[in-house]
Amino acid sequence: MNWVPLAGLAVALTLLLLAERWIHRHLQGAMLLLTGDREIAVVLYALPLMPGILVHEFSHALMAKLLGVRVGRVSVRPRLADERIQLGFVPVEESDAVRASLIGLAPLLIGSAAILVVGYLAFGIGALEEALGEGSLPSLAHHFVTMLDTPDLWLWAYVIFAISNTMMPSQSDRESWTPLILFLLLAVALAWFAGVGPTIVQRLSQPLRLATRWLTVMYGFTIIVDLPFIGLILLAEWSLGRIRGAYVEY
Repeated sequence: MNWVPLAGLAVALTLLLLAERWIHRHLQGAMLLLTGDREIAVVLYALPLMPGILVHEFSHALMAKLLGVRVGRVSVRPRLADERIQLGFVPVEESDAVRASLIGLAPLLIGSAAILVVGYLAFGIGALEEALGEGSLPSLAHHFVTMLDTPDLWLWAYVIFAISNTMMPSQSDRESWTPLILFLLLAVALAWFAGVGPTIVQRLSQPLRLATRWLTVMYGFTIIVDLPFIGLILLAEWSLGRIRGAYVEY
């Protein structure tokens, strides 16, 4: 099995996580410099991300409904909770580890699907996937330049920015993952030692390779979309710091 595509996906996902962490921290910092008040800063920090917050919380609710788990009232009101910022909340009935894990994973699944649809329909990232499959760097560069002519470019870029930076599962979303991951690892180990592991890998290699390539393109494209927004946040934070004669320690 060729591990290079998986390594590429791991790199893209790692960079996306680092970009998301930077954006959240520095967007909060810029709003704190703007207002000088932590509670008002939290509200202003959440406003640019609100479309993604809505997708995140309603993804939890939708998955819970599909799995037959009762859901309370969805809240998208940002607030400070024990020195942590809570952008939204969905009260969900306690359930088994499998359903709880799927409910926690729902924002990433639905958020990724939404980004893929926007990227495919608005930006034509299908051409990027083909170029990546061919290993053609000039073709990749050409398609990226072509995307600058996309109608309503900044609107669709903002949609991707808001969703991608709120779709990652929070700490509370990941609480039920440990037993499920351990079970899956045990199942994979047993299948491998039983001699059926290589057969399964061989049969799944083609769809896995295709899925890996699409995910790599999608996450890589999302990082590129985030770059101008990172520049704007950096400029705003620097300008506000100079005006107020202060800076934020992270």
